[in-house]
Amino acid sequence: MISAVPWPPALAGTPAIAVIEQAISRQRLSHSLLLHGDDPETLLAVATGIADRLLNGEPGQRAAATFPPEQHPDCFALRPAGKMRQISADSTRELIGKVQVSPAVAPRKVAIIHEVDRMNVAASNIFLKTLEEPPAHTTLLLLTTRPYALLPTIRSRVLHFRFPSLTTAVTADGWAPWLADYRAWLGRLASGVANDKRAIADHVFTLYGLVARFGAVLDFATDEVWKQQKAKLPPDLDDDEQVAIETGIANGLRSRLFVEIEQATREFSLPSLVAGDESTRRALVAVIGKLEHNVGLLRLNLNESAALEDFLLSSLRLWSRR
Repeated sequence: MISAVPWPPALAGTPAIAVIEQAISRQRLSHSLLLHGDDPETLLAVATGIADRLLNGEPGQRAAATFPPEQHPDCFALRPAGKMRQISADSTRELIGKVQVSPAVAPRKVAIIHEVDRMNVAASNIFLKTLEEPPAHTTLLLLTTRPYALLPTIRSRVLHFRFPSLTTAVTADGWAPWLADYRAWLGRLASGVANDKRAIADHVFTLYGLVARFGAVLDFATDEVWKQQKAKLPPDLDDDEQVAIETGIANGLRSRLFVEIEQATREFSLPSLVAGDESTRRALVAVIGKLEHNVGLLRLNLNESAALEDFLLSSLRLWSRR
C-alpha cells in the first residue's frame, strides 16, 4: 500500500490545508477549487496531495489498492500544448468526456487543470458549462499563477485557495556572479558617470555583457530543470504538451530571475534610503517601476533579452542622473 502523499512541509498545518483536510474528511470538499499563487510547483504539490486523499483515502484510511495520483486511472490532467502554450477547445472537450463517465477504481474522479489561465476563449466557455453543471463525484482542481486572467464567471464558481511560494533562490551556474556584477555596476553608476567616451562605453559594454550572460544562465537553468522534470512526467504526454511544459519551466525561471534582480536593486539602495537620500528613493521607484512594466510585457511575448536590455538602459540613465 502506498503511503499518503505528504503536504509541502512549510504548508502542513496551515489554515488553508486544515480547511481542505477537514472538508475531505467530512466529504464536503467543493467540486471545484482554484489553487493559485506565485509558484507552480507549490500549486502542483497541493493538488497532488488533494487528489491522493480523494482517490486513495486519507492517512490511516487508505484504500486496499492505491496508485500514485499521476498514475491513477481516475485522475486526469489537462495541460497547455505547443509553443504558444494554449489549452484548446478540443483538449477541454476531451477532458470533460473523461470525467463524465463513472470512476474505474476510486469512489470519485479528479481532474487537474494546469495553468488554467492558458485556456483560450472557446475552451473557457466550454469549461464554464462544466462548472455550472459539474459531473457527479468529480473534483476539478484549477491551478494558476494568474487568477485574474480567468473569466470572472469562472472565478465566481470555484472555491479559492492562495498558497505562498516555497521556492528558494535560484542556484543556476553563473547566476550568483551575474548578480554580483550587476550590483557592482549599480555601484559605479550611483557614484557618478564621468562625462567622457571611455567611461560611458565601459558602462554600455558592461550592460550588454549582462544581457548576454542572462540569456546563457536562463538557458542552462532551463535545461537542468527540464531534465529533472521530464523524468517525472507521465509517459503518455505528447510532444506538444512536453514543449509547453518546457516553455513553462523557462518562463517560471525567467520570472524568478527578474524577481531576484528586483531584490538586488532594493538591497543596493537600502543604505542610502535609510540615510534619507531622496534622490536614491526617486531613482529606485523609477527603475523598479520600469522592471515591473517590462516583466508584464514578457507575458505578451516580449523577448527576455529585449526586456532586460531596456531595463538596464533605463537604469543607466536614471541612476547616473541622481
